[in-house]
Amino acid sequence: MCTSISYKTKDHYFGRNLDYEFSYNETVTITPRNYPFNFRAMGQIKSHYAMIGMAFVQQDYPLYYDATNEKGLSMAGLNFPTNAVYLPKDPKKDNITPFEFIPWILGQCATVGEARKKLEKLNLLNENFSEQLKLSPLHWMISDKDESIVVEPLKDGLKIYDNLVGVMTNNPTFDFHMLNLANYMGLTREEPTSRFSENITLKPYSRGMGAIGLPGDLSSASRFVKAAFTRLNSVSGESESESISQFFHILNSVAQQKGCCRVEHGFEYTIYSSCCNTDKGIYYYTTYENSQISGVDMHKENLDGAKLVSYPLLKGQSVKMQN
Repeated sequence: MCTSISYKTKDHYFGRNLDYEFSYNETVTITPRNYPFNFRAMGQIKSHYAMIGMAFVQQDYPLYYDATNEKGLSMAGLNFPTNAVYLPKDPKKDNITPFEFIPWILGQCATVGEARKKLEKLNLLNENFSEQLKLSPLHWMISDKDESIVVEPLKDGLKIYDNLVGVMTNNPTFDFHMLNLANYMGLTREEPTSRFSENITLKPYSRGMGAIGLPGDLSSASRFVKAAFTRLNSVSGESESESISQFFHILNSVAQQKGCCRVEHGFEYTIYSSCCNTDKGIYYYTTYENSQISGVDMHKENLDGAKLVSYPLLKGQSVKMQN
């Protein structure tokens, strides 16, 4: 499963954990402005906003997991099994396949407000990328520096939720996660005050007891609560170093370790964590095997080009010896 967050200090940052049991050899991929996007039902867009993100490139096409465009709009697709419903072609709407959704929005929209207008006409088309690559059941988080929304394709239509906590995980639906937060409204980062009884005096015996009850398991509901509490109470300096360090600390609070979640084909774990400075277009990441932060700056590439630029992930652990 996965967790995505939006975070702001002096600049705006967007990123996610990708949790799965194996990697598709994804790469940090830059799509320049003149790379031609050929949409299955909507024709070709020859010129669009440039974008950077994590993608599995197939047949010279970037299948983005998460990305940010040159205007600072960001988007991530997360696993949404049993809930995601894709539909047949609708002649009255813009028919976009789920694997085209991120390029469709980020290629044309500069803000969440502009994305909302595109979503009014959107139909997520039930069409696979290829016979070998079937559609994944997904929902999406879209954010700019001012607001964030969640988009979920459900059996009763496309749902759009305002995301006031700047966090998204997986099942159940987003409205459940927001309602579930009420179960934890008593948590605090402050020293707790005893309300147990007027007949007994109780005092904290440790720091951090105001957050007793904060979930620590790997379920999507618990990760949502943990990430929301951590993000909303997070304190960071405004420098780039302090900001990205804090961002990765928030993601690390809900990271998955190999061996703790067995699935059919092995163990689910956090394959990579990403953090994009959406104002500067710098995409930072770590991998499970390499906790050192690596970065790719989209503005150091030719954004007026027509060919994809991809950087393989640095996966080997990097240790800086001091003696």
